[in-house]
Amino acid sequence: MNRRHCAAAAVTLVCALAVLTAPVQAMAAPVPEPVPTAPSAPAAPGRKSLEEVREEIDTLYRKAGAATDAYNLAEEQSRKQSGEIVRLTKAIADGQAKIDELRSRAGAQAREQYRSGGLPAGAQLVLSGNPNLFLDGVNQVRQSQQATKGLLAELTQSQEDLETYTKDAQLNRKKLESHRIEQAEAKKSINAQIAAAKKIESQLAKDERARLLRMEQDAASTAQSAWLSSGALSDINREASPAGRQAVAFATAQIGKPYVWGAEGPGSYDCSGLTSQAWAAAKSPIPRTSQEQWRQLPRIPVQDMRPGDLIIYHGDASHVGMYVGDGFIVHAPRPGRNVTLAGAGSMKILGVVRPDR
Repeated sequence: MNRRHCAAAAVTLVCALAVLTAPVQAMAAPVPEPVPTAPSAPAAPGRKSLEEVREEIDTLYRKAGAATDAYNLAEEQSRKQSGEIVRLTKAIADGQAKIDELRSRAGAQAREQYRSGGLPAGAQLVLSGNPNLFLDGVNQVRQSQQATKGLLAELTQSQEDLETYTKDAQLNRKKLESHRIEQAEAKKSINAQIAAAKKIESQLAKDERARLLRMEQDAASTAQSAWLSSGALSDINREASPAGRQAVAFATAQIGKPYVWGAEGPGSYDCSGLTSQAWAAAKSPIPRTSQEQWRQLPRIPVQDMRPGDLIIYHGDASHVGMYVGDGFIVHAPRPGRNVTLAGAGSMKILGVVRPDR
């Protein structure tokens, strides 16, 4: 009896040891597969998570946007410089023609004096014994002296003006060349940032690109919800000005057109190209770039904004959208996206400016 109990106990012990030493997977509960749309899904070893990829792409496009603003500013300054050079070139030509005409008149006076023995006709009359001729001569001498003095003063001033125009033209040519160099550098930076972002996106699988887009939309939606819940819109119910309504109508009519950096329409736009053209359509020209719009236009509190106002985004003022009411903006987001409506609080707001204050 004792031997049977010992044998049974031995069998029980062997079975227990077999269970304890079996692979863990054999006894563990099934591990659920990661949800495809979950932003927090762990990345494979040595590979960035999709959230990290999204942030990297967003950073690259932000840098491209800042470079686009630099390019647009340099382009605008180049246009101004070119126009100024054209104006100065005409002024130089006109000034040279005026100097030539004044010199011709001075030469005519000199030749007249030479023919009259070195004395102008008025001086000869002064020396006349006829009292009436003498008085006439005095007046003519005075007039001649004044005319000569005026001619010399005008010639001197014209020569000084010509020198100034020439110096200004040379300075503007140097500035033009500097702005063109800035344009070239900005263009190189833009293309590099966009190419890097596109390369990262191209390396993603189709389903990952779809998830990336959803993550982008979810992030914007979360930011918008947080902005709305802060009470930012509680007192915003103002109507657009007449010019503001025209600007909004123009901007919203561009919805669906592609973003192209440096573009000002009519087929495509970048962010500030859209806002500047919208206000140009409203007969209220504003600066071309978002940074200059932020720097030059009157700033107003967010709670005072109305449709048509411009919301400037990010710490470097590298993005702009037009407020259209009800918490939304119309804007040209970035390369690869079209002009669209978006939540006004979907990006970090720097401030609000009003073109027609």
